[in-house]
Amino acid sequence: MPIELKMPALSPTMEEGTLAKWLVKEGDTVKSGDLLAEIETDKATMEFEAIDEGVVSQILVAEGTDGVKVGTVIAVITGEGEDASAKAAPAPAPAAAAPEEKAEVPAPAKDVASAQAGAASVSARTPAASTGTTEKGDRIKASPLAKRLAAERGIDLSTITGTGPGGRIVKDDLDGAPAGAAAPAAAPSATAPAAAAPAATTAPAAAGPIPDFGIPHEDTKLSGMRKTIARRLTESMQQSPHIYLTVDIRLDALLKLRGELNASLESRGVKLSVNDMLIKALAVALERVPACNVSFGGDVMRQYSRADISVAVSIPGGLITPIITDAGGKSMSKISTEMAELAGRAKEGKLQPSEYQGGTASISNMGMMGIKQFTAVINPPQAMIMAIGAGEKRPYVVDDALAIATVMSATGSFDHRAIDGADGALLMKTFKELVESPLGLVA
Repeated sequence: MPIELKMPALSPTMEEGTLAKWLVKEGDTVKSGDLLAEIETDKATMEFEAIDEGVVSQILVAEGTDGVKVGTVIAVITGEGEDASAKAAPAPAPAAAAPEEKAEVPAPAKDVASAQAGAASVSARTPAASTGTTEKGDRIKASPLAKRLAAERGIDLSTITGTGPGGRIVKDDLDGAPAGAAAPAAAPSATAPAAAAPAATTAPAAAGPIPDFGIPHEDTKLSGMRKTIARRLTESMQQSPHIYLTVDIRLDALLKLRGELNASLESRGVKLSVNDMLIKALAVALERVPACNVSFGGDVMRQYSRADISVAVSIPGGLITPIITDAGGKSMSKISTEMAELAGRAKEGKLQPSEYQGGTASISNMGMMGIKQFTAVINPPQAMIMAIGAGEKRPYVVDDALAIATVMSATGSFDHRAIDGADGALLMKTFKELVESPLGLVA
């Protein structure tokens, strides 16, 4: 019996993904453990391995297709001696590629981008009429992504020769094809007004097509990661009432201790950064002020007994937050080693979901870029994030006398549903004391 390969859930929260690349083709023989495809999630590109062995008899979702729901059949494998002609039913197209011949209202989208794509596929009537069938009435075989792109660009698919499996038209076949008069994306069809309306509970309310003011420009399709970042940040600002608390912290003692520790750790190949020490300080502060080490759950408050710190790391195309688990219970040298390893794999897109999902609080340091002070958006379901500014020489009162000191500004963003202002202030005070008297970090 043919085996259906379905879009896997590569993380507990994954609902859909992009089939970035097929590593096999129809007719290939595969065995357990062979790599079949690369799947792009909202945070990383991961490899999909075969569990069964057999022959890849049918590929149902073309590479480059995004918005593929978890559980969608993407390919079929037949075993030895089985009839490879017993094809599985084609996989349902993502919401972004509604059938062209019916002007139906698309189902509510999970984000504005997919909603707009759904609107475009319905409202682009001229391309739609010429991409579904040929003059003889034959059905044109094309991937959902190719159909949507053709509709957006006004390309007549009946003039394209497909290079995909069985002559199927894929995304690459559209490159260089002459464009027609595509319907403007900013003007959704009157028959589908709901297509441009985001889902009330998941999509940003204010996002929409960008007006064309005649300025030279280039539009780049958003990656799954960028869409997720946009959605989660909007949800955080809409659903979590933020309160911001800022303290100025003298760094001289911490910098002195860092120099001493690095001298002793040099033989081990470890070099502490200021950020490594601040991760430790935040974790210890959360342990001392447990009222801030929480998550708000509507009718419950979750109290964490361990401080797992998510650390913001910039990567190509977005941001990811690898986690230092139990940062309060680890030495700063251990934190430094783990952070370097996690950041390196994050930039290569090789983190496992368990290494960036979770955490009890976050830290974001933009000091190395010279940013003096900023506020950060809370990373749900966490209830706080610490924003670290640059350490700089400033006039500062030391022992009742004006002096020059190295000072940084740190701003905590707190979910006011979960954390009272007084508790947030106590955390900031504790964090300041730990940084200014850093021997408590090595005790």
